[in-house]
Amino acid sequence: MISAVAVVIPARDERQRIRACLRAVHHTLSRLPDGIAHSVCVVADRCTDDTETLARTESPQAKIVTTKGDLPIGEVRDLGMRAARTALHGHLPTNTWLLSTDADTIVHRDWASSHVRLADAGNDAIAGVAHLDRPAGPTRAAVVRYAAAVGRAHGPWGHGNVYGANLGIRADAFDVVGGFGAVAVGEDHDLWTRLGNAGYTLLHADIPVVTSGRRIGRALGGLADLLATLSD
Repeated sequence: MISAVAVVIPARDERQRIRACLRAVHHTLSRLPDGIAHSVCVVADRCTDDTETLARTESPQAKIVTTKGDLPIGEVRDLGMRAARTALHGHLPTNTWLLSTDADTIVHRDWASSHVRLADAGNDAIAGVAHLDRPAGPTRAAVVRYAAAVGRAHGPWGHGNVYGANLGIRADAFDVVGGFGAVAVGEDHDLWTRLGNAGYTLLHADIPVVTSGRRIGRALGGLADLLATLSD
């Protein structure tokens, strides 16, 4: 049974979004069943604005780590996972659930508890869904194209998509396959593939988050780059 939850949030120059992201994360963690410990780490990745200061103000209990060098996004997420797990000392990896999201994302109020429920059902990794934030999003035509692109991944296994903004992994499985690793593009898909190849139980679940529909993003090859290719 899951006894601890760690959340990692990479953030690069996200002063406009980091506070809302953290409010949503802390709200979903507050709805976890009694007795489940939790921690949050924001990785302020080469920020040139006051993202770090705003994160510390909004969430004094969260761990805030900073990067100065140009790390691959996989290493950025791994750095956050290590920091978040230090606050959960004493909880076995088999009982620790690692949650990954992004600073431009608002998680659902039952995001954490839904992940834990499905983890307790025997799943080692869970990929949720990501809906676009329409007020900050692309044109209607691009939204339709995005929906079509997302829909092509559907199959008997579920929705079939994997997002770093909505991904959960049991800590022991995460450790065995080496975490996200030094992956610069598609670190979420790469980890998912390695978990599957290692024989872990994977689930595509309809657990939602809302993420920015911006077309200029922070990570090369990320959702923003996909939306840019779908734009008019």
